[in-house]
Amino acid sequence: MIFMSSLFIGDIQEDTLVFDRIYEQYHQLIYANIFKLIKSAPIAEDILQDVFFSLWENRMKIDIQKSVSGWLFIVSYNKSLSILRKKVKEAVEYVENYDAYDDISEEIFLNEAVYESQLQILEEAVVALPPQRQKVFRLCHFEGKSQEEVAKILGLSTASVKDYLKHSKRFIREYVLTKTHLNQAIGLAIILTLY
Repeated sequence: MIFMSSLFIGDIQEDTLVFDRIYEQYHQLIYANIFKLIKSAPIAEDILQDVFFSLWENRMKIDIQKSVSGWLFIVSYNKSLSILRKKVKEAVEYVENYDAYDDISEEIFLNEAVYESQLQILEEAVVALPPQRQKVFRLCHFEGKSQEEVAKILGLSTASVKDYLKHSKRFIREYVLTKTHLNQAIGLAIILTLY
């Protein structure tokens, strides 16, 4: 896993090389996660570009203790939901409960502190997994490897990888719910990223 602390140093040439390496390593995984939610290739490509543009713009501000993959995972998820929210807003213009939905969604989508909270809670949950489950979860969800690839890398059967993922998702969901009882919007956003 790549951590922010080992990345950007403020030299444009060096930072560009690091950025290119991150893009090459993660763009397919992030695109796949976006596409799962959006179901539109052109929109998913626009969001992907926006996610990496945000990484570049914020490269010197991002918490150096956070992993790049986790940051990209949360930001791409939130940007995807923001697009979905816009579509829902257009579709339900005349629905009576729209104001309540809008208040909750604003908290999920627009607040940078919420991104950080989501990332922190997700990382805490992943770290709390047993070591083998943690490896499987990180390889599948943060590095974009298929279950078959993870099985080969770790010397496991594909069935074991599926089982580890199932148990990891259940554990993370329960962990998130206990940690976010005061802020359901953050919890909901993290839980939805698991699917």
